[in-house]
Amino acid sequence: MFCSIGISSGSAAGSKFIIINKSNNQLAYYENNQLTKVFKVGTGRSQSLTPEGKFKIVNKIKNRPYYTDGIPGGDPRNPLGNRWLGINARGTWGTTYAIHGNNNPNSIGGYVSSGCVRMYDNEVEWLFNQVPVNTPVIITTSGKSFDSIAVSYGYKVTESSVPVTVNGTALKKGNRGPAVEELQRKLTSLGFSTKGIDGVFGQNTESAVRSFQKARRLTVDGVVGPATRKALGGTTVTKPTSPSSPSNGSDLAKSGILKKGSKGASVKELQRILTAKGYNTKGVDGIFGSNTDQAVRKFQKARGLAVDGIVGPNTKKELR
Repeated sequence: MFCSIGISSGSAAGSKFIIINKSNNQLAYYENNQLTKVFKVGTGRSQSLTPEGKFKIVNKIKNRPYYTDGIPGGDPRNPLGNRWLGINARGTWGTTYAIHGNNNPNSIGGYVSSGCVRMYDNEVEWLFNQVPVNTPVIITTSGKSFDSIAVSYGYKVTESSVPVTVNGTALKKGNRGPAVEELQRKLTSLGFSTKGIDGVFGQNTESAVRSFQKARRLTVDGVVGPATRKALGGTTVTKPTSPSSPSNGSDLAKSGILKKGSKGASVKELQRILTAKGYNTKGVDGIFGSNTDQAVRKFQKARGLAVDGIVGPNTKKELR
């Protein structure tokens, strides 16, 4: 039934493919074997809900109805948004698992779904127009770069960079998405705190941009245009400045149990990783306070762990 409404089919995907990395909830779009765009996405509430492996897009639906609650396609209440790219995961044929839009933009970037991959409506519209049926989709949980993941699946990729822009325009207050998220990472790494890395260009990010511009003797307008981008050093969303998982020899991996009241380099690393995964600790200061405790609890809840705010072996394992 789902396959009969608004489905379009197309030719073979050729050199186009998609990679979704659940470790940082980002989707990479490749064309001609080169990374073209990176988007922030929402994935399953627990690790097992969003399937992992190599699949393909088997149907494309515009304004798919939400049959469970009888909500028609195109209705603002529809949690599936305005585009549906069905994938053939776990023996299904595009009617169960998909990359789709959503009517709750605040959910994008989190571990929120029952298994599908959520995108902002305007971004899934763009992707929908690029990819034909049969486009490969790789879903994984990895600490590797997108290019490294692509190579591990047999693709010969050309090295690329994705500049900090939204559809080629300047970034400013009100923008959302992976370009903003990487801007926040870059500013924070340079000592201009955005008070979180959430992909939303709000007041805190604007203040950080203005502080950066003032320090670099640029026009202080809070807008990330060509001059500010150049001063930032060619920031890209493909090479994050903060880690998204602990390595075996890291402070966090070597530390004991961390909990409220803990301090030091291991806590600072924990805060960086949580923030990179979308769980805002509201600062990376090496102090395990209430904000870090809340971020840990949200992470534990999303991953189906015991929600106690304590970073022990099980929580560390899920952070990898």
